[in-house]
Amino acid sequence: MAVPLEQALAVMVSTFHKYSAKQGDKFKLSKAELKELLTKELPSFQSKQMDDAEFQKIMSDLDVNKDNEVDFQEFACFLACVAMGFNDFFKDQRQKQLRKK
Repeated sequence: MAVPLEQALAVMVSTFHKYSAKQGDKFKLSKAELKELLTKELPSFQSKQMDDAEFQKIMSDLDVNKDNEVDFQEFACFLACVAMGFNDFFKDQRQKQLRKK
């Protein structure tokens, strides 16, 4: 049985391919596939309704090679950034709790 970190990596990969396989290049996310993935799989990331301009900015930032699609490497970098943001949030929350004591 896989340990939690291995399971998390498998979920990351399988989630990418679940959406990338829907249209066009099976190994890249189109704009529509990326938007659907963000909406369904990261609802807290999109807690406020993302307008088209905000989504276009995210797409532009992720699409490092400017091919109008997000490949797995670009997606993995995005998830790493999101994870670092979550870590910073929890670290800040922990420090606030320690100061209250």
